[in-house]
Amino acid sequence: MTLATGFTGGTLDRADRLRHDAEALAAAMGNWQARLLKLEGGQPEVTEDGRLGWTMLAEAPDEAEFVLLGLDAGRPRFAALLPGAGPQAGFRSPALIAALDALEPGEAATYAAARSVLDWHARHRFCANCGAPTALFRAGWGRNCANCRAEHFPRVDPVVIMIAEHDGRALVGRQPGWPKGRYSALAGFLEPGESIEEAVAREIEEESGVRVSGVRYVASQPWPFPSQLMIACIGLAEDDAITLDAHELEDAMWVTRDEVRAALAGAGPFLAPPRYAIAHSLLTHWAG
Repeated sequence: MTLATGFTGGTLDRADRLRHDAEALAAAMGNWQARLLKLEGGQPEVTEDGRLGWTMLAEAPDEAEFVLLGLDAGRPRFAALLPGAGPQAGFRSPALIAALDALEPGEAATYAAARSVLDWHARHRFCANCGAPTALFRAGWGRNCANCRAEHFPRVDPVVIMIAEHDGRALVGRQPGWPKGRYSALAGFLEPGESIEEAVAREIEEESGVRVSGVRYVASQPWPFPSQLMIACIGLAEDDAITLDAHELEDAMWVTRDEVRAALAGAGPFLAPPRYAIAHSLLTHWAG
């Protein structure tokens, strides 16, 4: 069974063919059906029916550059890279969280792509090879350096997010900055030279002292804060003894399936992660 996760299910044709064709891209920008995603400080405009707001390309500032998000039934869709715009990184305001809760799944996927690629541009205005300014190319899906000819492309950072399982219970933890009572799956970045399974085992042991084996993959999710691929897994714990790393977690605990189901329903012993987060999907999958 395929597990549906937040920021997936996008319906846009990414139209890679247009990224290499300057004439076709110019025609797409001149198409009367072309639309620009409405964003204010990285936050999308959301309609009452959970869809993204769009406007004409002419509404963008004269200095704006355009990223081709794709085609919607042949109709070009763009996002604007504004001059001097800084990176949004992991910032999520209460208004953005409310907007994400209201978005339809496919619409959230379009927003995630736009947010990630615009943030990448804001963080890569200079060449990592020689330090010279870079310029947008490939319809916004790359930057090149006129000085050393290096080409740079949007990156995605892989992150494992997982629960350890022992005797019908799942291990969840919380970080100090989270809302009061929130617990979620543990998570951490993959390191160079490491497999997904190895990263899961290492991160769980580092954060909680729990050793796991038998790691199994569950699902994945793009996470646009700023640009990560969340890889959800479950590992089998050797025992239930917790040795907390206070630098990583404020607390960790074992919870039963009934407790997880109650939390997901909003009436449990802890506050569950938001629905658009893959941790919510992972806990739903495990509890089911």
